[in-house]
Amino acid sequence: MGTYKSTTEQSSALIALLNARLADTLDLLYQAKQAHWNVAGSDFFSLHELFDKVAHELLEHVDEIAERVPQLGGEVEGTIRMASGRTSLPEYPRQLSGGAAHVEALSKALAIAASSMRAAIDQSSELGDQVTADIFTGAARTIDKLDWMVRAHIEGRAAARPEQAAPERKPEQAARPRH
Repeated sequence: MGTYKSTTEQSSALIALLNARLADTLDLLYQAKQAHWNVAGSDFFSLHELFDKVAHELLEHVDEIAERVPQLGGEVEGTIRMASGRTSLPEYPRQLSGGAAHVEALSKALAIAASSMRAAIDQSSELGDQVTADIFTGAARTIDKLDWMVRAHIEGRAAARPEQAAPERKPEQAARPRH
């Protein structure tokens, strides 16, 4: 297997693609931190830890994506301001109420990022760079897993709702005739 050699046009396209997905991953990481810092409610502890785990796991992929850029001869656009101009994710909502709202917002962002990462796998493969495609594959795999973990809280809440309905009366609680 030979070393990847690209044309200037291929390298430019790959560098732009890497910087765009870097922006998404940085934005996603800080959306998870926003949820981590602001979550409140009865699920505070478990969600606080979950959102921190999401951010932590994304950090490894931020580094892998960013380090590929100079390997291809480009400049990393990794500051928050640079990333904010490139991200494809919607702005994280302000003033969310409770953990369920943060779970829903973060799950939507994770799904969008996963979709963009899968498109990047295809684009880098079409450009003949399997190493970059592999970096995107690893990131997509992690984002899919994180989305599954976050969505489990949505599904867990939906399953718990019937139990939260008014309890049935036990026979001994039935109305007694008055004397």
